[in-house]
Amino acid sequence: MIKIKEAVIVEGKYDKIRLSGIIDGVIIVTNGFRIFKDTEKLQLIRYYAEKTGIIILTDSDSAGRKIRGYIKGAVKNGSVKNVHIPDIFGKERRKEKPSAEGKLGVEGIDSDIILEAFKKAGITASQRNIPPDITNLTMFETGLSGRQNSSELRKRLQKKLGLPSLMSASALLEVLNTMMTAEELAECVHQLQGDGNDI
Repeated sequence: MIKIKEAVIVEGKYDKIRLSGIIDGVIIVTNGFRIFKDTEKLQLIRYYAEKTGIIILTDSDSAGRKIRGYIKGAVKNGSVKNVHIPDIFGKERRKEKPSAEGKLGVEGIDSDIILEAFKKAGITASQRNIPPDITNLTMFETGLSGRQNSSELRKRLQKKLGLPSLMSASALLEVLNTMMTAEELAECVHQLQGDGNDI
């Protein structure tokens, strides 16, 4: 398993499951063509493109190319890298028949081939390693969840950190773990509460 600092964009949940056993990093699912209308998800992708960079890893069929092209066009700023899997014909185990073009998607590709595709794109393991120690309990203890004004506090935190305004608490939790430690989060929230605005 390799640790990657960039967020990796894949098409479906099975692609994410496949990749989770290969890389240690943030994996964002487009849910296929739903990304075309999912403004919140696109905002999150743009955020990662600017903060850590993104890696687009879609299937090698025409649908994958359309999704890749759309994301590249929608992300105006930041770093966008492309990882391409080779054309391998076959059928995923969970499917009754092959895809329309008969090619395996990310979920059906061997781990070694995916890792080789990352290497070909010049992507290697990251040395930066912030332990993911921000939990649901951390969110509660800092007032970011479970309190009367948690939603307002989260919005102020997101604004302070330059994060998208449309984010669920669970999405925020995942992003915060890529940015800081629990101790740094507590300090950040403490500063917000000391800004003179009652929370």
